[in-house]
Amino acid sequence: MSESDDVRVQSDSDHGSVQNNGAHGSVQNNGDHRGASPTNEVGTESSGSETEAEHRRVYVTRGLVDVLLEMAEAAEPNDVNVVLAPTPAGEFDADLGIDPDTPVLTHFYMSEAGGSVSAVFGMDLGTPAGRGRARFLTHPQGPFELTERDDLAAVVLLAVPPWEDETFGAFDRAGRTLELTILDAEPPTEELA
Repeated sequence: MSESDDVRVQSDSDHGSVQNNGAHGSVQNNGDHRGASPTNEVGTESSGSETEAEHRRVYVTRGLVDVLLEMAEAAEPNDVNVVLAPTPAGEFDADLGIDPDTPVLTHFYMSEAGGSVSAVFGMDLGTPAGRGRARFLTHPQGPFELTERDDLAAVVLLAVPPWEDETFGAFDRAGRTLELTILDAEPPTEELA
C-alpha cells in the first residue's frame, strides 16, 4: 500500500486552514454532532504532543459531497454505505493550499461490485487493494453519530436528513468528531491504461 492511498486526519497545527483564493473554496463543517464521544486515536500527521482538544481535519471535494448527499436522498428510507478513496492534494491541477501528500477524498466505490464473492468468501473484491480507508454512511432515522451497527473505517463521513452540509460530518472510528473541509476543486482526470 502506498502512502497516497492512506486516509489521514490532519491537525491544524501542522497545515493551518485552507484559504479561499478563488482557485478553490472551503466550507468548514463545525456543526453540532450530537453525542459524538472521544475515545481512541486515528493516524494523524501531528507530533506526539497532540491533545484531545486539537481539531483534526478531513478534506473532501465539493463534487463528492454533492453526489453522496444525492445518493442518500435517493436511497431514503434505506441506509447508504459506500467505500471512499482519496487522491493526494499534489495530484490536483490547482494548488489547494495544503501539503501535497494530504489525502483528499474524491471517489467512491459501489458496495455491489464483487458482492457475490464477498457473500460467499467474505472478501471485498469491489474495492481496489490499498483503498477504502474511509466510508460514507447514512442514518435516515438518525442519530447523527456513529453506532455499534455501523461499518467503521479510519474516517467515516456520516449524513442524516435533510441531506445538507449542516447534517454531513466526519468522524474517526471511535466516534470522535473530525473537522471537515469541503474543497471546491476537481480531482485529476483518470485515464484507463
